[in-house]
Amino acid sequence: MKKNIFLLFFVPFLGLAQTSEKGMVTKPFNNESRLFKDWSITVGGGAAFMTNADVTSFYDGKVNWGWNGFVSLDKQITHTFGLSLLYTKGETKQKAYLNDAAGVGHGYTKFDQVALLGDVNFSNLMRRVDNHSKFRWALHGYAGIGLTGYKTFLQDNNLLSKWPLYIEQKMNVGSFTYIGGAGLKYNVSRLLDLELRALYLISGDEEFDGGGWSRTAPPGYNLINDSYTDNAWLFNLALSFKLGKHPDHLRWVDPLQDAYAKAGNLEEKFKDFKVCEKGDMDNDGVCDDWDRQLDTPAGARVDGAGVALDSDLDGVIDLNDKCVMVPGPIENSGCPKEPVAQSIPVSKTSAIDEINKYFNGIEFELNKDIIREKSFNDLDKAVEIIKTFGLQEKFLVVGATDSRGSAIYNKKLSQSRADAVVKYLVNKGVPASILTAEGRGKEDLKYVECDPATKCPEWKNEANRRVYFVAR
Repeated sequence: MKKNIFLLFFVPFLGLAQTSEKGMVTKPFNNESRLFKDWSITVGGGAAFMTNADVTSFYDGKVNWGWNGFVSLDKQITHTFGLSLLYTKGETKQKAYLNDAAGVGHGYTKFDQVALLGDVNFSNLMRRVDNHSKFRWALHGYAGIGLTGYKTFLQDNNLLSKWPLYIEQKMNVGSFTYIGGAGLKYNVSRLLDLELRALYLISGDEEFDGGGWSRTAPPGYNLINDSYTDNAWLFNLALSFKLGKHPDHLRWVDPLQDAYAKAGNLEEKFKDFKVCEKGDMDNDGVCDDWDRQLDTPAGARVDGAGVALDSDLDGVIDLNDKCVMVPGPIENSGCPKEPVAQSIPVSKTSAIDEINKYFNGIEFELNKDIIREKSFNDLDKAVEIIKTFGLQEKFLVVGATDSRGSAIYNKKLSQSRADAVVKYLVNKGVPASILTAEGRGKEDLKYVECDPATKCPEWKNEANRRVYFVAR
């Protein structure tokens, strides 16, 4: 189970990682960062036999041996699948008995084929990924399509004695063929594989064995067997030359198996490493192994060392601090005994003027009631002044606009902006009971001559768009 969890994090880096004695080195995922060889050239040759035909390579208990040779360029796509571009050349020899007059017909088929083969590595496909042992044998399955051109010759003792039958099929779209089979590979070295391969060539033609141009054409060899396609077996011994600088070819490895091996090594390396061996006595989420405060009060937020947070560094932890962001003495629950405003005016009128000085620069998003972040600092300063008033004092937070737009829209917008300012002040600790928001739209112009707005310069219209503070 632990290994599976570890692999969940490890596998995504497999394609990028190379290992060395000094540790993990990452590389871009490109052609140069490949971990394995994936190209090869294969050459081979062996016997060829015409089967499933009218004129075959097997007659009277004897085998008429043919031959074939091939070369292919192979690309391994994954450790279980590859593609091969294959060229094959060969010749089959065949005989058949038609009747007493004709006697035994004998002939051959010479063929050339170009094919594209899919290669399935069944050994890698069925191999367990936790099997770390090296393997040198592999079973492969092949299937593909190709174009096959051929020339045939057939002669017998009667009709074809003086005028043998010749058939020629050019390599074109009319010579479409199928091919499939299996192979047993042996990993000889990092550069060379040896393979015993058997392929079955399905021509789709009645003429491939040389028996005639059609099924009913004289002398009638194509009626010997009830077969509409002449096929051939090709048996080969092949050598595959693995190309590239890497020690292993992809057909002989499983990248996921390599990941399991690395994960196993790391698991073995750290098997004695225990996390949170001493537990977490104060349940603050920090193990006692490195917790610097083992008796953190329940519910307190802590830093990475398990110490309760004290944001304003006043000696009162945030859990118990009633003024979290403002330093204050312990006996006053972390709140200052005196207002922290820079210079709080004595009279109520001057205090309101001071507040409006900070309100004057409040900015909102265009046509919205969202206060821009740059105005937060001014509002915070106003908060400290407002907190000096007692609960018996009542105030209006008034919103106003310029004369542009309809009266209904401006009234609604100014009200929502005044509400937004009141909400901000309350969230900062101002008692909600002393504040009332009032939107006056364009009914409360600072410069009354600016109706319509086109009569005034833009700075006056901008001054009309405001939120200000007044006593009730």
